[in-house]
Amino acid sequence: MRILVISDIHANLTALQAVLEAAGSVDATWCLGDLVGYGPDPNECIELVRSLPSLVCLLGNHDAAATSHISLNAFNYDARLSVHWLRGVLKPQNMSFLAGLPEKYVTHQVTLTHGSPRNPVWEYLLDTHTAAFNFDFFDTHLCFVGHSHVPLAYLALNGTGNVECQLFNNGDKLKLTMRAILNPGSVGQPRDHDPRASYAIFDPEEMTWELHRVEYDVLSVQQRINSLGLPRRHAIRLAQGW
Repeated sequence: MRILVISDIHANLTALQAVLEAAGSVDATWCLGDLVGYGPDPNECIELVRSLPSLVCLLGNHDAAATSHISLNAFNYDARLSVHWLRGVLKPQNMSFLAGLPEKYVTHQVTLTHGSPRNPVWEYLLDTHTAAFNFDFFDTHLCFVGHSHVPLAYLALNGTGNVECQLFNNGDKLKLTMRAILNPGSVGQPRDHDPRASYAIFDPEEMTWELHRVEYDVLSVQQRINSLGLPRRHAIRLAQGW
């Protein structure tokens, strides 16, 4: 069984299309949130994700901000500009889709959320100390999160109470024998200094997680961002993945 796990598309249709083509045939798609924000193609990305069969989709912080469900005060200046633009261009049906997304979902004995199991929309899991606390906030063997835009795994070392962080490169495959929190990285705005779109394939029968990277036409996305008058920083960072 092949389940495509994606997160943080951030309105980057070109990257999303490249991921779907590279992933090929899958049995289901789990999207961990932030379909919108930063990028130039919010409606197109939502509509493509909505069309995917056997979809589970979670609410991200940018999705929640676009639908006015959370305050913009926690966002930086450029992100606020992007959200204001979003609110003016999202189609009503796509706004309704975002507004109806759950913050947490449990399926195939995996807990899915955007930020963390403790704080599904906002908390970043950026270190082993924070990750260790979060293992008490889900009961399943595995938890999949996004939000940090970095592909990694936090592994609970059996019987020790300690947590180990493992980073992933393209093609790395992990046998999931320990409890773990896993992040597939970002489709539309990677932040691990690798500009290639990131995604994972999860096999719940074999209990494996395989990380993949795929190149896409970054320049065309940058040109669309700039032509719409969106913050230039959101275009510049795509080229180097920061």
